Amino acid sequence: MEMHQLRYVVALARTGNFSRAAEECHVSQPSLSQQVQKLEDELGERLFDRLNRETRLTAAGQLFLRRAVRILAEAEDARREAQEVGSLLRGRLSVGVLPTLAPYLLPPVVAEFSQRFPGVELIVEEDTTAQLVKQVLSYDLDCALVSPPLVDERIEWDELFAEELRVALPPGHELARKRSLRLEDLMTEPFIVMKEGHCLGDQVLRFCDRREVRPRIQFRSAQLETIQSLVCAGLGVSLVPAMATRMERAEQPEYRSLSGLRPERKVALAHLRQRSLSRAATEFGKILSAWAKRTFA
Repeated sequence: MEMHQLRYVVALARTGNFSRAAEECHVSQPSLSQQVQKLEDELGERLFDRLNRETRLTAAGQLFLRRAVRILAEAEDARREAQEVGSLLRGRLSVGVLPTLAPYLLPPVVAEFSQRFPGVELIVEEDTTAQLVKQVLSYDLDCALVSPPLVDERIEWDELFAEELRVALPPGHELARKRSLRLEDLMTEPFIVMKEGHCLGDQVLRFCDRREVRPRIQFRSAQLETIQSLVCAGLGVSLVPAMATRMERAEQPEYRSLSGLRPERKVALAHLRQRSLSRAATEFGKILSAWAKRTFA
């Protein structure tokens, strides 16, 4: 049983004539007649009584017609919905994002995406890189905003932008008065970093290792905003992403760039290598890239 056979049955039931049904379906009359006969042979039941100049549905044909109309309607709905997803009139996009990214870039990006594609339901999941990768691999997430490198070869990632990691100092700290601030100047200061498992903390410590600097870690936190609050309280210094320095707070750390080779983190859109990005995910990535160009220009 094939879809075109169902269309022929419906057309023949509507027109009551093989010639008119064939014309409506844009096929030859012998071809239509052959397909209807083939379907009847497969079912083991006649669907039409052939009269001199017209056809009429048999009792079996009347029952079959109801199902055929319903199936064709469902198929048309499926086709339309698939096209609407492709044109982003409707659909669903699940995106994973690091907690050190979400509060700073999601509000403007999600607002623009929702304005442009109001029919697409956007679901956001915040977690660490390791957990986001697991969810991408299990198809629970369409894609994830992460900070590479990623070691799992099953994951493909496209870099969207890079941002500087800036020194966060307590207000009025003497280091803020230095004309040029080096990483070595922070060695004697209590250092506050993200807890283990968060890639930002690992990136900060790797940068220090490459410069042969051993920071005196005093506090670790799972929240970037907590780190900034601790810095404001005078409990230490930290390295924080540039996007986190743009948020207005009641109390602000003093931010400085390091001289020489500045630390940075890359932000990428990751997805399963064997699974191409959907159009919705692609458009989401474009909006992110455009936001980054405006923000870090």
